[in-house]
Amino acid sequence: MSVRNLEHLFRPRSVAVIGATDRPGSIGSLVMHNLLSAGFEGPVWPVNPKHPTVAGLQAWPDVDTLPEVPELAVICTPAATVPGLVQALGRRGTRAAVVLTAGLKARERPDGPTLEQQMLEAARPYLLRVLGPNCLGLLVPGVRLNASFAHTHALPGRLAFVSQSGALATALLDWANSRGIGFSHFVSLGDSADVDVGDVLDWLASDPATQAILLYLESVQAARKFMSAARAAARNKPVLVVKSGRAPEGARAAASHTGALAASDLVVDAAIRRAGMLRVLTLQELFDAAETLARARPLAGERLAVLTNGGGAGVLAADALALAGGRLAPLAPETLAALDRALPATWSHGNPVDIIGDAPVARYTAALEALLAADEVDAVLLMHAPTAVVPSTEIARACLPLVQQARKPVLTCWLGGDVVEPARQLCATAGVPTYDTPERAVTAFLQMVEYRRNQDSLLQTPPALPEAPRRDVARAADAASAEEAAAPKAGYTAGADDRAAARAMLQRAQAEGREMLSELEAKVVLEAYGIPAVPTRLARDPDEAACCAESLGFPAVLKILSHDISHKSDVGGVVLGLQDAAQVREAARAMIERIARVRPGARLAGFTVQPQVRRPMARELIVGVSQDPVFGPVILFGQGGTAVELLADRAIALPPLNMALARELVSRTQVAKLLGAWRDHPAVDEQALNAVLVRVSHLVCDLDELAELDINPLLADEAGVVALDARMRVRAGQPPVASRLAIRPYPKELESLHPVDGQQVLVRPIRPEDESRLRDFYASARPEDVRLRFFGPRREWAHRELARYSQIDYDREMCLVALPVEAEGRPSPQAPLLGEVRALCDPDNLEAEFAIQVRSDWQQRGLGRLLLALLADHLRRRGTERLVGMCLRENVGMARLARSLGFEVRDAGGGVMALRLELGAGGNLPAGSAAQELPSSLS
Repeated sequence: MSVRNLEHLFRPRSVAVIGATDRPGSIGSLVMHNLLSAGFEGPVWPVNPKHPTVAGLQAWPDVDTLPEVPELAVICTPAATVPGLVQALGRRGTRAAVVLTAGLKARERPDGPTLEQQMLEAARPYLLRVLGPNCLGLLVPGVRLNASFAHTHALPGRLAFVSQSGALATALLDWANSRGIGFSHFVSLGDSADVDVGDVLDWLASDPATQAILLYLESVQAARKFMSAARAAARNKPVLVVKSGRAPEGARAAASHTGALAASDLVVDAAIRRAGMLRVLTLQELFDAAETLARARPLAGERLAVLTNGGGAGVLAADALALAGGRLAPLAPETLAALDRALPATWSHGNPVDIIGDAPVARYTAALEALLAADEVDAVLLMHAPTAVVPSTEIARACLPLVQQARKPVLTCWLGGDVVEPARQLCATAGVPTYDTPERAVTAFLQMVEYRRNQDSLLQTPPALPEAPRRDVARAADAASAEEAAAPKAGYTAGADDRAAARAMLQRAQAEGREMLSELEAKVVLEAYGIPAVPTRLARDPDEAACCAESLGFPAVLKILSHDISHKSDVGGVVLGLQDAAQVREAARAMIERIARVRPGARLAGFTVQPQVRRPMARELIVGVSQDPVFGPVILFGQGGTAVELLADRAIALPPLNMALARELVSRTQVAKLLGAWRDHPAVDEQALNAVLVRVSHLVCDLDELAELDINPLLADEAGVVALDARMRVRAGQPPVASRLAIRPYPKELESLHPVDGQQVLVRPIRPEDESRLRDFYASARPEDVRLRFFGPRREWAHRELARYSQIDYDREMCLVALPVEAEGRPSPQAPLLGEVRALCDPDNLEAEFAIQVRSDWQQRGLGRLLLALLADHLRRRGTERLVGMCLRENVGMARLARSLGFEVRDAGGGVMALRLELGAGGNLPAGSAAQELPSSLS
């Protein structure tokens, strides 16, 4: 991730055009024309060794002869010349270049590097940033920069558009100009050899001239980099995405149902939602959504009121809303009474509020005031069809003051053409979203709803994960064979949180060259993570199967056990409802004969025997894990059973999950409607179901060896959940990349125990569920401590702020908190925070800015020194170059602490001291603060 030197790309003070020419139609000619006609205020230097002038300006034969160092270079020369030009520019001091040239994927010799690789190697020593190659270029209207070969200029505005398609960018630029839509930045990424979408998102996220960011994506290369940049940007301003490639590429053969169901486009949806962005389907929707989100008030709920002077228009809006799953606001009696007083007796007496076609201005304003005052209404859609009674402009002028003063969003729809255009212009000038059809207006409202949901998911405080029963599964890791490891022993039940045993099971399969775990092995892994599974026994022949069934009880279920057969029911490898030992024995013999006939090459390891679970009210669900080639592991939830692919009722999420994210994942499926109580079916234990999803997430994050997982069916009812069947596929021996997860999970390796002034203290990274602890920590601090920490008095902390502090991106920032440890070696659920230290790294990981606070009664006991030393040590290990901070001049305790750990402390003026620590090799941990080994309950 890097924004280094991007200021030279987006805010250059001088530009050199390498390959500038007067030849009509050439790229070099178009770029020169665009730079000069856009009115760029800095010098423009054409470089051409064959001509003394280009576009009426003196031309220079090469980079070395330029009168000054160009801040930005635009390269339009043949592909073979690009690496050498980049090297010459870097040597001269240029730090940004736009490479318009295509063809850099070529190689000069078959076994040599590509021209693109040579270009990047030439740029690297100078930290020269490259946009492209094979791109349209970029336009920054605010500085009158058009460093592109686009056929027109961009209008100035507050929308940034970033595209991976140059051809689409030119078409969209023309479309936007025809509609008066302006841009702060218009960027074509091309092949993204260096500057990619993550870098540009990071730049635009903090750009004050950009109100919203629009993306056209065709692919994502670095998933973790993209997710970190997208999540950071989406916290600051709306980020809207059009992603091509929605159509499935065709079903692929998979060893699990999950692999077949987890289509890549669903994964992209999940990533966009998790980042807090909004995905739209078309470019028209992209700009509609940008207008809505940038102009309308924030949405507090999802209930829409429709105000119209035409019943037909109201019905169209209501239909569009209902078909898309939206909600009309049910009007309260007091709202209906207010409308009755203001409207004629013939009004619709419901929502949509039809105020009749002869409505004068006063009727509009009265109805609008009533709806804006209604607590049950979250947003209003104001629609008007032109009539001869009153001009549309008069209605707009009368309603706009109410709209602008309203605390809830109001969208407008002016039906018609030229006659209502002045009213549309009045709304646009006033910053009020306006649309020309009811359907477009409703779509825009629903985009607001989706965007609000995505943003809320960034800020939800999850409840703590309920503890699973602690059991011992360590025996499984030491078993002589995989079957022995999975086979039950007297008094043995597989248990929770034994990651070592679970990993040993997967590694054993890898060592044996097997792709699939047996059903028994898979269940041992599940139970190691606290995921309930039906008791299962291994039987090697029909007689042993009969004995196992007798010990487990009848009716029994018999399944074939074969590493060569994944979907057992497809080959008759599952028999239910066996009532006695004889039936089990006969079913096993028939199974052997059937498998030999339909799958003659399959190797049989025996059978598994289970008691048939009797849970008549249970719902059959599926929980699975699959590997996306870009975003890595993904978790699937949906309706299970044998027809799972046909029903295709599923939702996808990126790990890691917490209880809130698990609940949201479940809500996005159709089967979610069946999980509540209906008729004689009691509601499913929601907490138990969500806990399974979170524990699967833990499994995914811990076990690099896992490739795919199916739990199908997972039975869920009021008594809880139980996995009836499970299959797992392991990786084929290849080690996963370090950043296989698109979102870095909780770094439990940073947990450590320390003695502080005679008290054992746990230091660990903050978790999302720590929000209430953090609120209490700030609220209980002395006013003076708060002032020194926040540089001013504070009495309240909003949920949004606390959520942002507790739900951090572990890949970019860190917050370590200290909690007291009780006699059993772990903090209690009610344990308070004793202190916190946090640091936010810049995208280049050059510098991290820190803040620290210790509870008032724990100051002067060494805790602050410990926390800051541990933070510095963590940042040093991740390669951060320096740690910086600020403190008030009177905060002598902070300055003393910083100096004791090697910080440079200097007066920065304005009553503030600047703190700076260069993070080199070695550590600054205070004496006696080395981390003790943690008990397994904390690790």
